[in-house]
Amino acid sequence: MDHLAEAAALRHAVVRINRRLRQERGEGGLSPNQLAVLGYLQAHGSATPGRIAARERQRPQSLTRVFADLEAEGLIVREPDPDDRRQSVLTLTEAGRRTLERDMAERDIWLAAALSTLGETERGVLTLAGALLERLGAMEIPGTET
Repeated sequence: MDHLAEAAALRHAVVRINRRLRQERGEGGLSPNQLAVLGYLQAHGSATPGRIAARERQRPQSLTRVFADLEAEGLIVREPDPDDRRQSVLTLTEAGRRTLERDMAERDIWLAAALSTLGETERGVLTLAGALLERLGAMEIPGTET
């Protein structure tokens, strides 16, 4: 069965809501890559730069500046990997956790207000859709790697 029309409609909706959520962020907020790094560290704990880059489907070199900026701002710390001294391990600091939570809260406030305009059934559908979007985002479909 051909799902291209459904895929295009879903992509359009996700792009639109993502754009709106970005607009609801305060001035001087974190960049998308900074958010991705801090979010990964909060969700998964300490990790090597290579592991974070692989999860974000980027090359470690592409995130080098992001890692350096986050470290300089005290949002992450870099320490030698105890198992492989040639590698480093990045860890989220308490300041990094607070910064990430503040950044997310700005968008959550808008989204909660928007959700309050919907009916109970509509909110339930969106809750289910959120879980499905999480699953889709984590899927590895053979032959579709970029």
